[in-house]
Amino acid sequence: MNLALPVLVPALPALGAAATLAVGRRAPGLARPLAIVPVAVSAVLALVVAIQLGSGQALDAATRLTPTGGPDIALAIHLDGFSSLISVLVGLVATCVQVYSTAYLKDDPRYPSYAALVSLFTAAMFLVVYSGDLIVLLVGWEVMGICSYFLIGHHWETADARSASLKAFLVTKLGDVPFLFGLFLLGADAGSFRIEDVLAAAADGRLGHPTLTALLLLCGVAGKSAQFPLHTWLPDAMAGPTPVSALIHAATMVAAGIYLVARLMPVFLLSGAALVVLAVMAAVTMIGSALCALAQDDLKRVLAYSTVGQLGYMAGALASGDREASVFHLISHGVFKALLFLAAGVVIHAAHTNSISAMSRMPGLRRRVPDAYWTMGIALAALVGLPPFVGFFSKEAVLTAAEHAANGEALTNGLGPASAVPQAAGWIVLISAGLTALLTAAYATRLFLVAFHGPDGARAATEATAVPAGPEADAPYSPEVDEADPATAEPPAMRWPLWVLAVPTMGLGVACLRSDWLPALLDGGSLRPSPATAVMGTGLAVAGILVAYAAWRSATARLTAGRPAPAAEGRVPEQAGAPAAEVIVADPGRALLGPLFGPARHGFGVDRLYSALFVRPVAAAAQLVRFLDREVVETYVRGSGVGANLLGRAVRLAQTGNAQTYLSALLAGVVLLAVLVAV
Repeated sequence: MNLALPVLVPALPALGAAATLAVGRRAPGLARPLAIVPVAVSAVLALVVAIQLGSGQALDAATRLTPTGGPDIALAIHLDGFSSLISVLVGLVATCVQVYSTAYLKDDPRYPSYAALVSLFTAAMFLVVYSGDLIVLLVGWEVMGICSYFLIGHHWETADARSASLKAFLVTKLGDVPFLFGLFLLGADAGSFRIEDVLAAAADGRLGHPTLTALLLLCGVAGKSAQFPLHTWLPDAMAGPTPVSALIHAATMVAAGIYLVARLMPVFLLSGAALVVLAVMAAVTMIGSALCALAQDDLKRVLAYSTVGQLGYMAGALASGDREASVFHLISHGVFKALLFLAAGVVIHAAHTNSISAMSRMPGLRRRVPDAYWTMGIALAALVGLPPFVGFFSKEAVLTAAEHAANGEALTNGLGPASAVPQAAGWIVLISAGLTALLTAAYATRLFLVAFHGPDGARAATEATAVPAGPEADAPYSPEVDEADPATAEPPAMRWPLWVLAVPTMGLGVACLRSDWLPALLDGGSLRPSPATAVMGTGLAVAGILVAYAAWRSATARLTAGRPAPAAEGRVPEQAGAPAAEVIVADPGRALLGPLFGPARHGFGVDRLYSALFVRPVAAAAQLVRFLDREVVETYVRGSGVGANLLGRAVRLAQTGNAQTYLSALLAGVVLLAVLVAV
């Protein structure tokens, strides 16, 4: 293979970003082609590289960048089935996002900088995927972090966007600090930062601190991939433009942490304690995020919590020792979650609101956006895990991996012994994943029914009581600056990417059925769902759908009869917009969650807890430092200046300009010295 091809894959979007920044303002007409063409060409090249590499093959190439006195840093490329598949996913989603953005942000004056940042973000993820050196991987890792800060805060004129971008940056950096120490420790133990050398050291048992290293790396993974307890930044990141959400949540930033653990899986298999920690982290993340998604009113926040939960599935598969199932679900999720966010953007464009309760009071919304209605239904079916959609196969692969790990037969596919995976980790993942499958089906059904199938009684009650089409007053809400006129139909650039992503959402799952297709590109293990987990997973999904549908029918009957559900007590002001009126919506989430509805809507108070434990003390310490700086340090500085001024005035009084006075003072001094010497 010509090495120029994989080198060009990350290089072209980076060059496109530089060109867009250079000429975007002077020649706005060039911004769109400069944004789309390099990313699209990179996507094609990534596909060509994957085809040329083939299955079961790997390519390593490196050149030393600089000596360090210790482990060298090398500009290294590592290509295998994992990197090839994920690079194709990144290219596909990034191209769809760039095309979609040309219409979604067509009147945005800051579009050139936005497009450049999206291209740079894409280049950074390509660098992470293709890198064969941990330090070079870290460069791409951090570039994604700074790009996410600017993209989430794209609408910096709004307080929500500013706070969300700062929160995302700080929370992920909180995980990156121990992550950096983990990389240094790993490189020191292995004697190299080359990933192939690290894996060789792990296979030979030459890593001296595998548990400590794995736990430090998991801190960075928790931040980047939004796992508990560093998951809180992701729902608030919805303040950014919807295409950015599709890019971050599908194939780039949040997938980086999962991909890193998959690449370093032999290292993690050396520590059963780290795998149990990862399993517990995944279990709490899965269940907690699914409960939160069931209570959200903001369409994008529902999808954000869904992303957190699906990342928990991937982390659970890794904790079960099966990186093949984890990466398969990463690819599957990347496709249907990008489709969900882009379809949500079309719906928000048409409804002029993020609130699904407000959408339920809008007549004919599903007829207004037929493309988004059908493609969102397809993507939600994949999210729930219904056959034959791709989500069914990838979710069942995760459940199968957990089942084997619970039985002491972990599917490590030759990366380590099955006994390296504690059975406790398998049971934790299996139970939590089953419960999450039930909750996922419930909140996906709630989203689809409330947003698109609101009862006529809700609209009549809305008209009778003059309820504004706004969000519920007690619901966290991240309003987005409207970029398009809702009176006009969505342009083709916002519609055809939906169907491009719908194709793999419907058909990619069959690629796992034959061992010489998708499994051959990964570790070669089977991705066929076992009969027990297939029945269990599908049964739980169907049960979740039926329960949510029954609760929705009950709420609809009450609403049609003129008895809307009572509004929750203890409401808090909205983040933005006019205060909303009484709840007039058939929301099954209230009935399903009961007393948990309020806490789940506000993320079970994790943000408030962090605010009380960390934010307020740090803010108070900052105020104290400010006081000491202004009132103590500056007082001494001002005092030294005043003292010098007074001394100067005293000396100036002696300077009279009278020669007789100077002569008298001189003689007096001489006499005084003579007396002192004589005595």
